[in-house]
Amino acid sequence: MELNKTMIQYFEWYLDNDATLWKKVKESAKDIKAAGITAIWLPPAYKGAKGIEDVGYAVYDLYDLGEFDQKGSVPTKYGTKDEYLEAIKALKDEGIEVLADIVLGHRMGADEQERIFAYGHDEYNRNVEIQGKKKITVWTKFTFPGRNNKYSDFKWNWTHFHGTDYDAKSKETGVYRFIGKEWDSDVDNEFGNFDYLMGVDLDMSDEEVLEELNRWGEWYYEFTGVDGFRLDAVKHIDFSFFKNWLNNLRTKYNRDIFAVGEYWNAELNILLNYIEKTESEISLFDVPLHFNMHYASNSNGMFDMRYILKNTLVSVKPELAVTFVDNHDTQYGQSLESYVLAWFKPHAYSIIMLRNEGYPCAFYGDYMGVSHDNLEPVKELKDIMAVRRDRAYGKQHDYFNHKRIVGWTLEGVDDIKDSGLAVLMTVSRGGKKKMYIGKHFAGCIFIDTLKNIDEEIIIDEEGFGLFKVNPGSVSVYILKDGQNVGKRDTENEFKDENEVSAYEEVGDIPEYDEDEQREIDEKAEQERLEQEKLEQEKAEQEKAEQEKTENGNTEQGNTEQQNINQDNSEQNNTEQQNDGQNNTEQ
Repeated sequence: MELNKTMIQYFEWYLDNDATLWKKVKESAKDIKAAGITAIWLPPAYKGAKGIEDVGYAVYDLYDLGEFDQKGSVPTKYGTKDEYLEAIKALKDEGIEVLADIVLGHRMGADEQERIFAYGHDEYNRNVEIQGKKKITVWTKFTFPGRNNKYSDFKWNWTHFHGTDYDAKSKETGVYRFIGKEWDSDVDNEFGNFDYLMGVDLDMSDEEVLEELNRWGEWYYEFTGVDGFRLDAVKHIDFSFFKNWLNNLRTKYNRDIFAVGEYWNAELNILLNYIEKTESEISLFDVPLHFNMHYASNSNGMFDMRYILKNTLVSVKPELAVTFVDNHDTQYGQSLESYVLAWFKPHAYSIIMLRNEGYPCAFYGDYMGVSHDNLEPVKELKDIMAVRRDRAYGKQHDYFNHKRIVGWTLEGVDDIKDSGLAVLMTVSRGGKKKMYIGKHFAGCIFIDTLKNIDEEIIIDEEGFGLFKVNPGSVSVYILKDGQNVGKRDTENEFKDENEVSAYEEVGDIPEYDEDEQREIDEKAEQERLEQEKLEQEKAEQEKAEQEKTENGNTEQGNTEQQNINQDNSEQNNTEQQNDGQNNTEQ
């Protein structure tokens, strides 16, 4: 049976500009594999407009992977070409798939200016022209003198672009559309037409542009040996482009090359429209789920957890959903800032990693920490990834039947020893939930691998366990080591009448019995208080016995001292009497 896949984004925005990431990746390849990671998304590897200081999204030269002295440095922010290739080889030697981050929609840092006619457009409605034809000076000529035609002699000029945002002569900013050009029509409709994003915008209807990007794609795929791609800012590029670009590669190399696109929009229907237009050829990051988790983490315990997976890509297209918690754009201080708060991170990673649906992607900032913001790694993340690799298999039972406390179980499979798990989480008060995990676990003990609950949970004869969770916490229960598990019944599927899918409409499911949950909570609180009372009484009893022992020792000591004093006194009296008698005789 194939083990679960787990991706990681192995960079964050604020990494030092020290050109060492590729070397660190190579050195860490075995540890990355051991953590349960099967695919790694590496940052843009080509030269950006700011050279070694460029994160990689201000694209200058796609063919310079840290080989040429351009933009003030030979290496990129992450290292040299050779170090990049060595890192890829080390990862592939460990069986880890490598995804390259590619940015094809715009260019920045041109080598020369050109004078052309253009039209000014409304920044907030790109379909509205607000300035007639006028001549502007634009940075649109890319000649790459430092590379001197190695790998490609293609030179970019203004005819390969739609527009820009800066007139270098007047030093005025705006949205300028070049004469004879039209914005791509099949793009996101934010701002009327969101073709233009930044820099100089590539014209994806130009034949020379399409031919050059296909040539580069083939060169890059062969030259680097990567396995797939993360596609940047797909909402700003004609929806047909990446489908055709990928099909060209897949056909040429006869491989099912994986690709995931970044379409930044929280509206599910908009993502589904892109999937339809691209004929399900490209996976997408589940942005709606990210925002659900962001809102939950900022809700002060008031988020209705029955909605956490509602209206998400993973709920309707799990085979195309790459789920994630945070990324480089959602970090503090970035353009799409929407960071999931630290207390909710274990909840979030349990949701994306310990369920059957979706392809989860961990974030470097959660895996390694973010020194720029003094953020520590999510301490539970590596445990959760290990549980995904070793335990997260089998039929799923959902218990999304309460506003604050939700959970699910996986029955496990016979092919993977000790597989199966239970997850219970809350954004508010703690409590218990009775969940079915399978009769094959009858009599078995489950423990919380995150160590938030100390108590062992024993599965009853019917396959149910009464699982617990602390306030504002999550517990991930796995089988305690050294137990015998019965054979799973694969022919007859059991469904608990209290199960409620995470993907059902809330209005269509019965409201969870709050009174029943309150009784459970009150009973749990009563048990806790009784346990505290017993422990207090035991402590007081032990203290009393200790004091009694100490007092007994003191009394015994006093009695012995009195006896000694009495003996000494009697001896002295006798000696005095004898002395008196002797004197009389003398």
